[in-house]
Amino acid sequence: MATRYGFLSTHPPTYCGLATFNAALAASLTAGASSGGVVRVTSGGGEGPPGPDVSHTWQAQDPSGWRAAADALNSYDIAIIQHEYGIYPGADGADVLRLMRRLRVPSIVVLHTVPGRPTPRQKSVLEQVVATAGAAVTMTTTARERLVAGYDVDPAKLSIIPHGVSASTGTPVARGPRPQLLTWGLLGPGKGIEWAIRALPHLSRLDPVYTVAGRTHPKVVERHGEAYRTGLHQLAAELGVAQNMDYRSHYLDDAALGGLIRSADVVVLPYDSVEQVTSGVLIEAVAAGVPVVATAFPHAVELLTDGPGLLVPHRNPRALATAIRKILTRTAAAGAAAGTPVTMRWPEVAAEYEALADKLSTEGARTAAAPA
Repeated sequence: MATRYGFLSTHPPTYCGLATFNAALAASLTAGASSGGVVRVTSGGGEGPPGPDVSHTWQAQDPSGWRAAADALNSYDIAIIQHEYGIYPGADGADVLRLMRRLRVPSIVVLHTVPGRPTPRQKSVLEQVVATAGAAVTMTTTARERLVAGYDVDPAKLSIIPHGVSASTGTPVARGPRPQLLTWGLLGPGKGIEWAIRALPHLSRLDPVYTVAGRTHPKVVERHGEAYRTGLHQLAAELGVAQNMDYRSHYLDDAALGGLIRSADVVVLPYDSVEQVTSGVLIEAVAAGVPVVATAFPHAVELLTDGPGLLVPHRNPRALATAIRKILTRTAAAGAAAGTPVTMRWPEVAAEYEALADKLSTEGARTAAAPA
């Protein structure tokens, strides 16, 4: 019998990495005989009306909204919960625990963040989330190892399923006459774009074009407006590199984004974070065969060490420039990079989730059938 999946997450038209991930996973899991629906979490900040795949909306400002959200998920065969601290209401998103304890169906929780130095409350919430779920998924070995070493969790509950990538990433496209640098994703403090801009004066002989693609994160806009983006424009002007910048603040669909990625000579990820254990941007760049220069955040260390890119210290423009120059001169001499088979396409990722869901359902059926 086909499985009916219920997904709990932010979801388009909300713009965030979690929403994009959930939409791709849901579409892949329900592409065949299976079906599903999304319980969409919103902040109530004008995120747009729900699409036809949304069966229920949990508005975070509703103090009892977790009850109806749990009841909506109970109408499916299995619940797949995206976990991130900033998504759910309550202290450090603790209301998701109330929802999970009300579930009568098996649940898989996908852990997008595993802090290396959590606050006591963050640690407690994450430990309880894993304990309450039927299974927990990390997308990197680093995240799993961090969980096992630093948290009181049952390792038997943990599975590693990589972040998926779209099927169109490998189609080559023509590049421009000038070297093309690219950073994309929702913008805000912590993205480190300013450090890449500060690297451009050290690359003046190469005269690259640095494309920064993506809207400002909606939560950043809500609190600070477009101050971060404005600051980037001002910095580029002060450094005399405004002519090297190409800002694209409009939304790009999968096809347009895929073309933009494949047109880049180097993807630059100058993130400030030393905690990031999962980066969809990094995965997409590597899958497209585009060399990456990244600061040494955990996912980059795991994926790029002895791999398709270079790691640099945080907040170091000279190191960024040196690494970018090294890749550009090496690529010019050796030709474009080939695709690197270190990732999984979304149908393959969905198959792993399907297998995990089948395992949970089978175990639940055995438990229900066991004599009291």
